[in-house]
Amino acid sequence: MDTKDNDLLFLLEKDCTLPLHELAAMLQCSEEEVASRRAMLEEEKIIRGYTALIDWDRAKNPSVMAIVELRITPEHEYGYDRIAERIARFSNVKSLRLQTGTYDLQLLVQGKTMHDVASFVSEHIASMDRIKETATHIIMKTYKENGVLYYEREDGKRLPFSF
Repeated sequence: MDTKDNDLLFLLEKDCTLPLHELAAMLQCSEEEVASRRAMLEEEKIIRGYTALIDWDRAKNPSVMAIVELRITPEHEYGYDRIAERIARFSNVKSLRLQTGTYDLQLLVQGKTMHDVASFVSEHIASMDRIKETATHIIMKTYKENGVLYYEREDGKRLPFSF
């Protein structure tokens, strides 16, 4: 992958709605080249999809998000992969990552209420074979998501300074 592909990826990650002519101007190449490069990156599954970043609280459709951490007994020959594949199939699991530290897997789970999240974790996740421990952290407020700030300061207002 060359630098133009990397530059295209950074531009798309920042705003995947940019029209071809703007991408071409920023990358100093033709629209056809941009379209071809983007198609190739999609075919190679480097670009996994496109999505909108929604502030559901402002949309008046609030939900509860939680980070759920799992300690797991890895499977011989498969490690964490098979259990991660099972967990990933649940529609309310928005992201799933293998991590270092005390816990092995980290899930981002969405539900309509805290009770929905708690029921999902206790009935579907904690009861799975190989799950040794869970820790659920309710997300109270989002300040920044995927590089996008979720708050706006009035012009001229400074943030308080403290030591």
